[in-house]
Amino acid sequence: MTCMRSTFLPSLRLPIALALLSLLAACDIPGLGPDPRVAQREEEAKAIGGACRFAVRGIEDCYANNPKSSKAAIFAGWKDMDGYMRDNKIEGIPASGSAAASPSEGTPEPVAAASAPAKK
Repeated sequence: MTCMRSTFLPSLRLPIALALLSLLAACDIPGLGPDPRVAQREEEAKAIGGACRFAVRGIEDCYANNPKSSKAAIFAGWKDMDGYMRDNKIEGIPASGSAAASPSEGTPEPVAAASAPAKK
């Protein structure tokens, strides 16, 4: 009986081991997958890029206004939004505020010379 047991047992080890491995392969083991915070930061950076494109901001301005965000993800969002806007013929809406205004638009013109009364 010991002879039969020694030949029977090795032949069952491989299928049992393969069955256990296949069951464990479907498991989601916490701590081994990607960090959800990293994925969230990437999605936020893509949203920032898309918002910059819709607000008619250049990609360089978007990088400068969001230095902590991933430049690659910002570009991906900007590019996706650009393609979407071109395909659907959507015009961008310029953002209002100090970030969108150019330096010449944000400074008031000198009023003293124009509003001074003329001398006779």
